[in-house]
Amino acid sequence: MQKTSRRALVSTMGKAAVGGLVLSALPVRFAARAAAQSATPAPVQNGASQVAITLTSDNGGTCVLDHTTAQAGPITFTVTNQSATSLTEVELLSENRILGEKENLAPGLPSVSFTVTLGGGTYQIYCPGASNEMQDFVVTGEAAAQPTGSVAQILNDGTKGYATYVIGVVASMVDAVTTLKTDIDAGDLEAARKAYPQARPFYERIEADVEGFILPGHDATDNAGNLDYLIDMRASNLDPAVGWHGFHAIERDLFEAGKITDSTKTLAAELLENVKTLDTVVQTLTYTPEDLANGAASLLEEVQANKITGEEELYSHYDLVDFAGNVEGAQQAFAFLEPGLEKIDAALTDQVNAQFAKVNALLETYRDPNEPGGYKRYTEELKATEATKLSQAVQALQEPLSQIAEKVATAS
Repeated sequence: MQKTSRRALVSTMGKAAVGGLVLSALPVRFAARAAAQSATPAPVQNGASQVAITLTSDNGGTCVLDHTTAQAGPITFTVTNQSATSLTEVELLSENRILGEKENLAPGLPSVSFTVTLGGGTYQIYCPGASNEMQDFVVTGEAAAQPTGSVAQILNDGTKGYATYVIGVVASMVDAVTTLKTDIDAGDLEAARKAYPQARPFYERIEADVEGFILPGHDATDNAGNLDYLIDMRASNLDPAVGWHGFHAIERDLFEAGKITDSTKTLAAELLENVKTLDTVVQTLTYTPEDLANGAASLLEEVQANKITGEEELYSHYDLVDFAGNVEGAQQAFAFLEPGLEKIDAALTDQVNAQFAKVNALLETYRDPNEPGGYKRYTEELKATEATKLSQAVQALQEPLSQIAEKVATAS
């Protein structure tokens, strides 16, 4: 069936239910047992409700929860990928916000868990690429407290949630880059080419809010100490005095040269070291509401300047993977501002949500489950037919989004 992205659906969350478990395609006895289990509140162990999520390749890819309801309080979600090569990610959503996620869920790897504390209400489990991507998860008991206080206070509370989101994204990037380095160290070109696009989206989601950090012993004009340069510099903007480092130098070796050399292995080790440094940096970052708004706008400018032109992924052509990462990052920054922004300008809030939905619906048409990054390669042929359409959709979103920073900076 036509897949519908999380981002096209989230603007309606809280206003209408979004789907449920699809069990009709499962064996009858298993379906009946799963239905009974899911209707029963998740058991509590070690003070937290326990929910298991299992990914399989059955019926085009399934994402099965053993329980779809739990009592309010701490809840641990344990994810196991048994056999689903096309399913690599699980997210817990509320409204437009990602509350918890696990990515890089390759088949056969050990189970992984995340724990969140939830108030009563309806949440969503999103498994991109599954035959049923979006499922309701109901938490019973006292509802989560609604934002209170001044608009400024609500916005500031949102920045704390966004900081947690950034920490989670960078932690996932460390895991993904570790996998990339492992494949490169093993000399496995095919595996490394698959791992590369799976590692890329993380930095694209948060780059606008973490770029510009300078390593100790360097000044602000020295690219040798600039983490953004060392992690994400492209061929088109190199500093000859510093040379090439990071993702795109590795991309060149894997996709243009088509071989792994000792230099590639050195680049991978350096990239992992710098990503781990970034992981340390983001633990202590704080943000203002205008930081989130400006960051969201900057991510869309990145889309226009580098992704739509095909400059970003010059050798691999995974530009649409990066495009989707930038859009998701912008939408998350907006989502954490949304409760406060609704009180400032409800019409503008609705307009931004509507334009995000349009961009994400367009992105969905470029999905390709056979590609490691989940999207078609952005070839010259695809760029020739689609670049204008993509640019126009992003421009329609940029215009209302650009109005947010001043509104949230001056809120009281």
